[in-house]
Amino acid sequence: MPTPRYRLTAKGIQNSLDELALRDSRIARALHLVDYPEERRRSGGVDALVRTVIGQQVSTHAARAITLRLVDVLGGELGVSAIMAASDEALRGAGLSRQKSSYLRALAEAVSGEMLVVDDLPTLSDEQVITLITGVKGFGVWSAQMYLMFSLGRLDVWPTGDLAVRAGFGRIMTLSDRPTPKQTHTLAEPFRPHRSALALLCWKFYSEAPL
Repeated sequence: MPTPRYRLTAKGIQNSLDELALRDSRIARALHLVDYPEERRRSGGVDALVRTVIGQQVSTHAARAITLRLVDVLGGELGVSAIMAASDEALRGAGLSRQKSSYLRALAEAVSGEMLVVDDLPTLSDEQVITLITGVKGFGVWSAQMYLMFSLGRLDVWPTGDLAVRAGFGRIMTLSDRPTPKQTHTLAEPFRPHRSALALLCWKFYSEAPL
């Protein structure tokens, strides 16, 4: 089976949001205020999943610094065999907490034992990818959704558990309060199958739109 192409490109984002702007004047207004979000394509595979663990609950700057130290500790790459061979002390010396170190070991074990075959992920449905990734200790739905969006380029991912997405969506929709995950899910149903681009717009609107 051929690998599906990456679709959440700059052009794909623009096409999706243009379509949504035709459907809803509030999205058209948001686009006018902050313009199109940028493409955020990332690498896939184990490397991307390791970086997801590193980035949990730390700033972008801190994640970058820890990643550089970890790459050095692991001999130049974020690979499964290197993670399994590294001592707990070496992982903590790179800046990882004991908990995150355990997550990386769980990931390495899942990949080496073929419970998670990362090369198969591009050919699977969104639901299948989420099921496989969340089956690994330390990976929740949000982490799987970020992989779907930025490593696989899927067009209709809607991370309702993300606070900034909900806050930005609430402002775009001119709601008086930040919507709950359930409300965010329900209100965005009419915007299928373009919700990945909408999520990007929500993030951008949350951080850049004037209050």
